[in-house]
Amino acid sequence: MTQVMIVGNGEIDPRYATTIETADLIVRFNDCRSSTSSGLRTDVVAVCNTGRPAKIMLESNAWRSHPAVMKAKEIWCVRDPRKFAALRPVLAVRHPELDDFCDDGTPEFQAFCGANGKQCIVIDERIHDWVDDALHLYHPSPYVVPSSGMIVIASVLDQFPGARITIVGFGHEGWELHPFAAEKRLVEDYISLGKLRRLEARRAFRPSTTLDAAGPTEFTSR
Repeated sequence: MTQVMIVGNGEIDPRYATTIETADLIVRFNDCRSSTSSGLRTDVVAVCNTGRPAKIMLESNAWRSHPAVMKAKEIWCVRDPRKFAALRPVLAVRHPELDDFCDDGTPEFQAFCGANGKQCIVIDERIHDWVDDALHLYHPSPYVVPSSGMIVIASVLDQFPGARITIVGFGHEGWELHPFAAEKRLVEDYISLGKLRRLEARRAFRPSTTLDAAGPTEFTSR
């Protein structure tokens, strides 16, 4: 059975580093800052390829030369440019302060990959749409987009049916315009249904059973 480890940038017990590095596929995020405590082995770096985060990474020699980034064979762009081009006029009305949020850095990430022998993959907008639909079941507060972590979890569930998928370093907190509370409930329901595992030992969580009520989806049916 394929083992996939999705490594967030939250706190990770260094004792898990060996377990993380034994996975068949290791996915990290953006600046890979949790790699200091979770090992350097990396197969995929999932990047926020629009707005200021993209600009910061692309202009940073430290990011380009980061050991985890250099080890990665693939860069996954979590924001489909088509989705974010359509989102721009909506944000111009609802959140005019986010005027650079949809600025697309995908061509620059593609150029970086081409120059460094990596594959650049854009996660299709259908994954984003599916995540939005799934989160709607949990009645989130108004938000702009799901987090990169949630998009990657959904994409891995889609790409690797039947795999053993484990997450670590996910605190489900951060930017106030990501729907972290709803994302946490969605993730915990997937854990309760056996679709995901969480490496950290946590206190017992009572699943909301929302997914059971909604029935299986194309991403998680086995």
